[in-house]
Amino acid sequence: MADGDDRTPEDEFREMLEAFLQGRSDLDPAALASAAGLPNDPAVLQQLLGRLREAVQREGDGVDWSLAAQQAAAIAGQKSVVSLPEERAALEQALGVAELWLDEATDFPRSSAEPRLMSRQEWAAATLPVWTQIAAPVAGSIGDALAGALTAAAPEQLGDVVPEATRIMRNVAGALFAMQLGQVIGQLSAEVVSGGDIGVPLLPDGQPAMLSQNAVAFGQGLDVPADQVALWLGTRELAHARLFRHARWLRLKFITAVTDYASGIEVDTAALEEVAARLDPADPEALREALRSGALIPPRTEAQQAALDRLETSLALVEGWVDVVTADATRRLPSAAALAETVRRRRASGGPAEQALAALVGLELRPRRLREAAAMWRAVTDAVGTTRRDALWSHPDLVPTAADIDDPAALVARLTGPTPEPDALDREIEDLLGG
Repeated sequence: MADGDDRTPEDEFREMLEAFLQGRSDLDPAALASAAGLPNDPAVLQQLLGRLREAVQREGDGVDWSLAAQQAAAIAGQKSVVSLPEERAALEQALGVAELWLDEATDFPRSSAEPRLMSRQEWAAATLPVWTQIAAPVAGSIGDALAGALTAAAPEQLGDVVPEATRIMRNVAGALFAMQLGQVIGQLSAEVVSGGDIGVPLLPDGQPAMLSQNAVAFGQGLDVPADQVALWLGTRELAHARLFRHARWLRLKFITAVTDYASGIEVDTAALEEVAARLDPADPEALREALRSGALIPPRTEAQQAALDRLETSLALVEGWVDVVTADATRRLPSAAALAETVRRRRASGGPAEQALAALVGLELRPRRLREAAAMWRAVTDAVGTTRRDALWSHPDLVPTAADIDDPAALVARLTGPTPEPDALDREIEDLLGG
């Protein structure tokens, strides 16, 4: 430090990063956009640099999720179009008919929340709180890994500057992660057709919703009349909403399971260090590819695999029930079976954005046992009817298990067999309740 210069080592480090972000270094700023998975567009590049400068200057430590919101809105709006009035009217009419059909197929009452027709931008904004809740543990792990690597590599004489340097690096890494998450959400907004399309309840309180632009696009090329597509998609979404509205504990169970799984994810520090060692500053494609491919997420632990198995079972049970109810409600539609098969295949493979989310967060949201779960619900419906079938959702302890999916006959036998005699504890509880 020169005489008369009252800058601290923290100031010098901050200025070094600012010079880097302003292009006064050897690194091509466009490479930063590539590392973040963003297009090499001048406007986008300037936005990226501006956000990273803000991250350098920002006080505190952590992820600024508003960056994800801004990026999601920008991506969602790129190819968004306003639906024609007649298209919206057709969807609204289809939703009204679907409600009547569902009254015949399930005992669950209609949701008190009116169905919404959303734009892609509205869906991205409405679902962001759940996405950030899922991604936060991973973002924190990346920040911890980078901070640990920086601390370990810092020379002893720079010990005083390390705390400030690690805080700034956490903020910069968090900004990059948030913008990449926002890009994934923006891409997902072009793939989903309804609020329940992902399987996880992303909208609050059983809110049914259709993305009108995507619902119209879904039917193109299927050789199915547009009114039948709208009726089938609307019925499926409203069935999903009725279930989560009735079984209010179900949404919390899903979100808790997802966040518990994500909280167990740790970034593979060794892989991160290996990527950093071979990274060419002028071409950080290796880092981008590591993030995109999920290479920084280590193999699942046994506890994580068990949590994932439970989550996949829950997803399959929900989607299987929705499949059966939708099939019963839309039996008047000639193309119902073809539409159901199209959606099953779509859910099984996942779209590009869903695959990007799996790489970024390490979590795949696919009901792998959907067909088996649907077969189980069909067997239950045929054996005991809709009322007793739907009563299984009244409490978490009554919901079928993975074993029931494996052996539907055993579940049917329990449901149709004689009611077991109450034990002594049951009789005492009945006496207390009876006064």
